[in-house]
Amino acid sequence: MSFRFLPDDPIPAVRMPTGQSILIDPAARSGGACIEVVEGIARVYCPCEETEGMTLAFLQEGDQLRTDRLCSEGVCVEALTPLCFRSDAEIRDGHDFDAVNEWTLQLLRIRHLGNAEQRLQALLALLVNRLGRRCGDWCDLPFRLTHERIGELIGSTRVTSTRLISRLRTADLLNVPSGEPILRLAPALIESAPLAAS
Repeated sequence: MSFRFLPDDPIPAVRMPTGQSILIDPAARSGGACIEVVEGIARVYCPCEETEGMTLAFLQEGDQLRTDRLCSEGVCVEALTPLCFRSDAEIRDGHDFDAVNEWTLQLLRIRHLGNAEQRLQALLALLVNRLGRRCGDWCDLPFRLTHERIGELIGSTRVTSTRLISRLRTADLLNVPSGEPILRLAPALIESAPLAAS
């Protein structure tokens, strides 16, 4: 897994192309510092050797990541779409919502569902409800995840993820438009997902 390091000095606009990752080292950041997503969607993951690649959260415009709440080895931020964030953001006063903690809780809830099919459906619903939008007859997710990443998120193998995704495609519940970096999901799949009301 490769990444570059976030400079120690705060920057008002860090731009990253899709697929690039940056390591945020809490030791290099002053206490109480945070980054804030200006535009795009990011995945926050653990770079630790034992848990390398473990997804902690997804962030979108306006979400903050407090650097004083990171593990000692830091976290990586991966651009799932073209991404711009500030590394000089101030923590909002009276703003108790922590996007990373909320995502981690939701992903943990999904991992405890009974089977991989339920976990996949709940994951897709969570991603669409938080990061996607309804477009006519479909719900669009503005990025794609590899089958290996989906397996990591739902606690299964890449092979199981591929098999489940193939079933959804065959049932016309999931569409992967050629040449576009999006996923299209049927509203019925999203609305009937376990944990969808959360």
